[in-house]
Amino acid sequence: MTSHSEQLEEASAELTVLKEQVTAACYYIKRECSSAGSFDGKLLDNWQLPSYELAFCMAELSAAAAFNDYATKLTAQKFTQQLALSFCAETLQTVLNRLVARATDVGLDRSKLLGIYAGRNFRKLLDGYASAEFLSSLGAEIVGENTQRLPSLLSEEKELVRETFFRFANDVVMPLAEKIHRFDEDIPDSILQGAAELGCFGTCIPERFGGLQPDDRPDSLSMIVVTEELSRGSLGAAGSLITRPEIAARALLSGGTERQQQKWLPQLAAGELLCAISITEPNTGSDVAAVSLKATPTENGWLLNGSKTWCTFAGKSELLVVLARSNKDLSLGYKGLSLFLVEKPSFSGHDFTHAQADGGSITGKAIATIGYRGMHSYDLFFEDYFVPAENLVGEEAGEGKGFYFTMAGFAGGRIQTAARATGVMQAAFESALSYAKDRKVFGSSIAGFQLTQVKLARLLATLTAARQFSYAVAELMDDGVGQMEASLVKLFSCRAAEMLCREALQIHGGMGYAEESAVSRLFVDARVLSIFEGAEEVLAIKVVARELIEESS
Repeated sequence: MTSHSEQLEEASAELTVLKEQVTAACYYIKRECSSAGSFDGKLLDNWQLPSYELAFCMAELSAAAAFNDYATKLTAQKFTQQLALSFCAETLQTVLNRLVARATDVGLDRSKLLGIYAGRNFRKLLDGYASAEFLSSLGAEIVGENTQRLPSLLSEEKELVRETFFRFANDVVMPLAEKIHRFDEDIPDSILQGAAELGCFGTCIPERFGGLQPDDRPDSLSMIVVTEELSRGSLGAAGSLITRPEIAARALLSGGTERQQQKWLPQLAAGELLCAISITEPNTGSDVAAVSLKATPTENGWLLNGSKTWCTFAGKSELLVVLARSNKDLSLGYKGLSLFLVEKPSFSGHDFTHAQADGGSITGKAIATIGYRGMHSYDLFFEDYFVPAENLVGEEAGEGKGFYFTMAGFAGGRIQTAARATGVMQAAFESALSYAKDRKVFGSSIAGFQLTQVKLARLLATLTAARQFSYAVAELMDDGVGQMEASLVKLFSCRAAEMLCREALQIHGGMGYAEESAVSRLFVDARVLSIFEGAEEVLAIKVVARELIEESS
């Protein structure tokens, strides 16, 4: 008998084998998309389905690898290592099935792939850790020990941060979450002020500007920990509070002048100034370079004209970070865009109009959504809305560089969205576990049924994989790398959240479909995760797969 640590090593080796197959498939597509010896990205549109599936293959394999690496450090935690092995076994099976089905499309040898199934280590993993008996035994242990989460391996300092926001979510956010969701209310001041007092809005702002991030180094992990716990309380009412100031802060730190940084960052960090990010337009979606909102030079500033959509938190916010086309030459593409800091009063409710003294105006109307309520996402219309010259990010030197500043702002958005997904998953898992233990059918608790136990084991495994994957990516990003991994963890975690919340609701049966059950809110909230901060399809095909294919050899 080999130890669980040795079996984790064997599992990691199998993950590597499949990663090599994914890379080989990417290289095949690269050759097919090359013209005159050079890769032609336009030809990749003929390979959208294979690209999409290969991106998910790599995301799932990377999540399993992160879980394995984490479990390897916990040699005394038999259950954790067993759960990691079960997740790895099922991931290997899922990815291999996908590759076998797509083999002809991507130039892989199907017989060789089927031969991987026959390998001794592969069979041992499947038979030992993906069997119904083993999975249900893990679920039974979860029920018996009431295991809601596995050891985090966070430092004492980070664990204290996590515990602080865990209590805030329990004591302040959760008691209000259902009412906010069901009646589509604004986020109350009790949440906003409480979050501000805890430093929530300053997690990605350096200490010299009043934030919590050290001046000498980034600290993505703290942001992730805070985001997880707030999202566990409510995605729409708390989990996304960090997102907008984070994007604004990163953009300002990337391209803002010293005066702009000194003016805006301390207010954002203290929560004295709420902000929203206005990038998307009715006809652009994820294609940021196609933004067409016009910014026309005028005396001492600019006039904005046009429409924006999906501007979350636009009503309550007093600062809108707006991407607009400052050069009317459309042939410049993204090089004709600039980023503006647009000031406005704060408004409550679902619509607003603000008229400037000189006749300019901005109007907003909230978009009715099935979930993610509390912040409200708005359609906006600008008509000759005046923005002072000093509110152009980077001022004169920043003209035409708005796309780059926006991308810098979004750099942490993907990993932060993965953390939001993890927080939603944590809440759904806790709800499913509690309900399964309490609910009796045919005289027995449903937590005693094999299928329920298997589901609980899979849910905790998926949740843990997402968490540890995001932690690992945070370390990479703080070292100045990890952009690809940030895309992979978002891709994995957001899809996982949908699956997990679906299964958590299913465990609740009919009660899960009732609005009075929190899991119904979690279910509809999870659905948005694969859409914002880079729609799943665009992220998979245009970002992840494209880079995997271009870099393959």
